[in-house]
Amino acid sequence: MKQPLQKNICEEQLFERLYKKHSKNLHDFLYYKFGDHLNPSDKVQEAFIKLWQNCSKVSPDKAKSFLFTTANNLMLNAVAHRKVVLKYEKLPQKKSTNESPEFVLQGKEYQEKLQKALSKLTEAQRVAFLMNRAEGKKFKEIAAILDISVKAVEKRIYGALSKLRKDIEEL
Repeated sequence: MKQPLQKNICEEQLFERLYKKHSKNLHDFLYYKFGDHLNPSDKVQEAFIKLWQNCSKVSPDKAKSFLFTTANNLMLNAVAHRKVVLKYEKLPQKKSTNESPEFVLQGKEYQEKLQKALSKLTEAQRVAFLMNRAEGKKFKEIAAILDISVKAVEKRIYGALSKLRKDIEEL
């Protein structure tokens, strides 16, 4: 049997009255207990959302207790999460790599050669090639964007690849 309207938190007017009555006190409680750095306003909102989600299970006389317990638990969870984050921030980060200085230098030289070779391509080839290789677009997508046929896209990309192979031996 349904509860009468004045006893059902799921009724919007009663829920609104509960919000107006308890939200400021709940915010102040969280602010005084935990401070502002964990954003008590958000936890107040989350507590009221949980109350709304469980409105049929919580009686109006237990609503305040439910809200304060839920909000307190949300803040405690945030504190615990923050501790984990801080713990991992303190761990030393790996700053070295297994790459030799020669390998790094070769990588930089290769990038310079690639940039130089890309600048020698025609604009049409460069645009089609970079859309395919850098942005990962399919030939069909490139054709639609550039308003050309798929065959024209293929020709531009394959032409760019052959020019790049000539300019850079490593390709």
